[in-house]
Formats: sequence, C-alpha cells, structure tokens
Amino acid sequence: METAVLSVVKRSGVSEPFSREKVVKGVRRACQGRQVDNDALVLLAQQVEDTVRASGSAEIPSNEVGLAILGPLRDLDEVAYLRFASVYRSFSSADDFEREIEDLRRHRAEHDAAPAEDAEPAAQR
Repeated sequence: METAVLSVVKRSGVSEPFSREKVVKGVRRACQGRQVDNDALVLLAQQVEDTVRASGSAEIPSNEVGLAILGPLRDLDEVAYLRFASVYRSFSSADDFEREIEDLRRHRAEHDAAPAEDAEPAAQR
C-alpha cells in the first residue's frame, strides 16, 4: 500500500518529511523517568500521524503536529503531558502550570464520568 508523502512545515518555513521516529524522540524526552514503554510511544506516534493525515493536506504546520501530540500524551501520562505542554506552549509562570493542571483535572473528571461504551451492568454478567 502506498501512502502520500506528508511534509511538516517548520516555523522557519523549511519543509521536511513527517517522521514518527521524531515524534517518539520528542515525546520520549517528556516521558523521561516515567513508566511509559516504547510500544506506547510507537502507538502514540501512529495516532499522531493518523490525525495529521486526516487533515487531507500534504503539508502540515509543525504546530499542528504538536497539537496532535498533546491529546494522546495527556491520556498516556499526565506528568509527561505537562512537561511537553510547558515547552510546546512556552509556559512562563506557575500560573500557566496551574491552568493546565485544572484543565487536566476537568478532562479526567469528564473521562471518568463518561460511561464505558461496551460496559454491561454487573447484574447482566
């Protein structure tokens, strides 16, 4: 199966081919010291590629790749997410971290409150 070449346009205007390995490398830095295995990082990189390819564009701005990383990383490891987000979004104060932590808590509460799609009531098991 052939796939179209997907290019990432950096802030400088330079274009380079999308690289899952580069995504893994960047996220691995954020996960340093965390219990995140390589398979999870490879899956995250695949999710990121799928997301940016879904845009239908052959060229994607690098900030779109960063945005595509944030969602899956938040679900994978919250500490790594905060590390990545602090660099990606250029946090400049503790207030930035506090706002992001509040957003994480809201996301977790919404996720925990959502009913499981295929869960059946205990009485039916």
